[in-house]
Amino acid sequence: MFGQILFGIMALVIVVTSIGVVAVRNPVRSALNLVANFFALAVLYLLLYAQFVAAVQVIVYAGAIMVLFLFTIMLLNLGAPAELAERFEWKRPITWGLALLFVIVLAGGVFARLGEAQPVPDNIGTVQMVGKYLFT
Repeated sequence: MFGQILFGIMALVIVVTSIGVVAVRNPVRSALNLVANFFALAVLYLLLYAQFVAAVQVIVYAGAIMVLFLFTIMLLNLGAPAELAERFEWKRPITWGLALLFVIVLAGGVFARLGEAQPVPDNIGTVQMVGKYLFT
């Protein structure tokens, strides 16, 4: 029960921070949303008992890659773009319509295959399994 509640919370955090990455105009805040997204994804990996994948997610992506992104943003002194005010107002309904169509097609594909999932081995992604494959 606790795992399902934590999964729901982390899924919500991932969705909100993903929207924040693309919706926020400030590049630094967008990068921080991406960091939060990476950490929430690492928690989902831990819920799936994939400790090695979670550690790599935090070390490589949330650590090294995001430091590089933030360094580049700070070096270039990027701010919120002021010249993009509302030049493309007529494209907004088209974009929302295409996004809604994409979500409908994606949901149809997901719900059509519900119940067809193959069982996954219990030890996939664990540190022991990765070590076994690395040293044999």
